[in-house]
Amino acid sequence: MGILGGSFDPVHAGHVALATCALQHLQLDEVRWVPVGQAWQKNRVLAPAEHRVAMVRLAIAHEPRFTVDTQEVERAGPSYTLDTVRALQTQAASDAAPTEWYLIIGLDQYRNLPTWHGWEELLDRVHLAVACRDSAALPDLNLGQVCALPMPPLSVSSTHIRQQLLAGEDPNSLVPTMVSNAVARYIAQHQLYADRQPPLNGHP
Repeated sequence: MGILGGSFDPVHAGHVALATCALQHLQLDEVRWVPVGQAWQKNRVLAPAEHRVAMVRLAIAHEPRFTVDTQEVERAGPSYTLDTVRALQTQAASDAAPTEWYLIIGLDQYRNLPTWHGWEELLDRVHLAVACRDSAALPDLNLGQVCALPMPPLSVSSTHIRQQLLAGEDPNSLVPTMVSNAVARYIAQHQLYADRQPPLNGHP
């Protein structure tokens, strides 16, 4: 089982490439996408969780082994990966066969891991799968069992996409970086990342 968490604000082609690489390289049965609820290490306001979850669902619809887990957006308080892993492992405890867990993260997250809440317990519960050009480029931080995911360098980022949209770029022109036409249409329909966003579900 792979776990891929993030703000996905918005989800983009790099996220899908990372999940696909993990699926194939680690021979996973499933990758759980976990949109963050309250991102305690970010100092900006995220797009509403309903929109971020919806975009992830659209982005991963092509792969049945990709699923969305909404527990963090439904849970009050800061979203800690450790709480999510505990909950997933409790749910899987009744399975006939034991589950092997991989936490899929980027290189920056790997370097920052010792700042995470309960990171030492987290390492007791999961293997780390880190996006990296090659295993030689993966720094040895003495953080338990780590697997390097052979990922080519990707220039796409959620920050860049938001900046382009805020500058008035047509979402449809960003389809190669935003995964699919469906995600681009969703962003355009809901005017996400524009100066003004419409009320969600008709409420101010």
